[in-house]
Amino acid sequence: MRGSATDPTSTPGPRRLRRSAVPLASAALLLPLFGATPAHTATAPPADRLQHAFATAAADYHVPESVLLAVSYLQSRWDRHGGAPSVTGGYGPMHLTDARTALATAEHFAEGTEDARGDTARAALPPAPLPPAGSAVPARLRTLPEAAELTGLAAGELRTDPAANVAGGAALLAAAQKRLGEPLSADPADWYGAVARFSGADDTATAAAYADDVYDVLRTGERRVTDDGQLVTLAARPRLTADTTQLERAGLRTLPTDGTECPRSVSCESVPAAYAEFGDDDYGNHDLGDRPASQRIKYIVIHDTEGTWDGVLNLVQDPTYVSWNYTIRSTDGLIAQHVKAKDVAWHAGNWDVNARSIGIEHEGFLAAPDAWYTEAMYRSSARLVRYLAGKYGIPLDRQHVLGHDNVPGPTASTIPGMHTDPGPYWDWRHYFRLLGHPFRSAGGRHAALVTILPDYAANRPVYTGCTTPGDPCAAHGSSEVRLYTDHDVTAPLIKDIGLKKDPTDGVNDLSSRVSTGQQFAVADRWGDWTAIWYLGQKAWFHDPRSEPSAVPAKGFVVTPRDGLPSVPVYGRAYPEKDAYPAEVPVQSVVPLPYTIPAGQRYVAGDVMPGEYYYAVTFTPDSHRVVVGKDLYYEIQYGHRVAFVRAADVTLTRAVR
Repeated sequence: MRGSATDPTSTPGPRRLRRSAVPLASAALLLPLFGATPAHTATAPPADRLQHAFATAAADYHVPESVLLAVSYLQSRWDRHGGAPSVTGGYGPMHLTDARTALATAEHFAEGTEDARGDTARAALPPAPLPPAGSAVPARLRTLPEAAELTGLAAGELRTDPAANVAGGAALLAAAQKRLGEPLSADPADWYGAVARFSGADDTATAAAYADDVYDVLRTGERRVTDDGQLVTLAARPRLTADTTQLERAGLRTLPTDGTECPRSVSCESVPAAYAEFGDDDYGNHDLGDRPASQRIKYIVIHDTEGTWDGVLNLVQDPTYVSWNYTIRSTDGLIAQHVKAKDVAWHAGNWDVNARSIGIEHEGFLAAPDAWYTEAMYRSSARLVRYLAGKYGIPLDRQHVLGHDNVPGPTASTIPGMHTDPGPYWDWRHYFRLLGHPFRSAGGRHAALVTILPDYAANRPVYTGCTTPGDPCAAHGSSEVRLYTDHDVTAPLIKDIGLKKDPTDGVNDLSSRVSTGQQFAVADRWGDWTAIWYLGQKAWFHDPRSEPSAVPAKGFVVTPRDGLPSVPVYGRAYPEKDAYPAEVPVQSVVPLPYTIPAGQRYVAGDVMPGEYYYAVTFTPDSHRVVVGKDLYYEIQYGHRVAFVRAADVTLTRAVR
């Protein structure tokens, strides 16, 4: 019954945290706890301060504490990220958005000049321009100024002070509840509509999906130590139900149901990519196909774009631009589908990978690569990937769910320009937990293979160039582990000869980095160090037993066939010359500037036929999928995957 139940985690009270209403004699009470909350929280143990901040804000604004905690968890998992904004300009545990301020203080150093289509049978596309930020910032990206008005707190405090930020979130929830004409009830069941509106979504499906996620968190409970060492706990309420009828009075639009390829558990709309002719016999921005009947879909490629939601969606509808299959909005997890799975989007910079993959962009217009992603976006993305993987038989591992930064350059000349997103701050460990396939130890302590698996929050390698070239990035959790030429942090970094430059600690320099979930063959061990075979070299990383960077793994490996001193490595798995019919130009099978020397081993992720999708005309009547007799193994060669001819190598199961 509405208003009749009580929330055991909430402490009702009449206080308001509005600075204009606080007497001068009491102003000091706002200072001790991160500078913004009443005095009784200042005496709390340091590890409990954030928990007390939630209790105080809940009491001040008459919001059930459990609701406030669950909303914050879905926004940020209770992390504060050192005051850094998210990819959409959201700050603090409540992800209060202030996009204009974030844009004004950030500068983007674009990395990569790749041709997104990556088909050498056609002229290269010009480098894609960055989407314009635009002058209009939607309401969902400026909630922090509204919170400042409601609380009387300075915008700067709301950005940097966790307790003030939590108070701002509580004020926004209370305001949303009042706008719906609902009482400030102590029962969490009565806040469904306000939670849905807090998402910032302007449609019923997205707002409901967000609110459903919050109430799932309420039912399951959570307990976590945040990125700054704060222990936060939300008790589970498994029998909690919500008054979902409130959403009917929220005045939100209804998304049309128009055949999008999405799971029912997400909100999804169709924003079709442009398919049109223009200029002198040119067209864009994707190719029509018949997958999976004509060609299996083997990969899902995770991207991070730069640009506001509206700007990005405008670009994908431009036939002179490039394309991808889906975009996911950061603030609330709304999904837009642009290219059907049967068709081939131009997104990965490698035509072979494009022809066998689905590309998913994740919204982000802040340029700083150390910006963070919301839990709402991670969850929505994971649901979509689970759905696609199940539908098309794609294994949920890191050799099939790739970052754009794991896609190989198709030829030697393209390697230096390949893109590096989503970068070292994408939380692959958490993402695969949401996918239902967490990375685990498999095998004994001296296993022949390892899975890279650092503790994301504790793993904070130094990167440079996030905001100014050469300057250190803000300290931040990372999915990636650095590689050296010897078992010593003062040793030189491993060099990638394909990049044609010396390795650095730059945030976009992939020369000397392995990523969470990737698997490699062990080459050596020395005390707290482990060496792996990587880019044809023995590469070392720090791997102490007290804080391991990797765990034992099992799997298959390839090594050069007996008698071969080395074998070539390829960036695409194309058919042999004899496989091409007369009407399809033969595509050369040219190795990259890498080899696998005899005695080295690399983890095999898949076996596939040599294939080439010939699609160079607007009408699909001349399109062909050429399939050869040559087989290839996809391998984890360096930071990026690569391919070797099955005829050149021996495949064995790594044991021990």
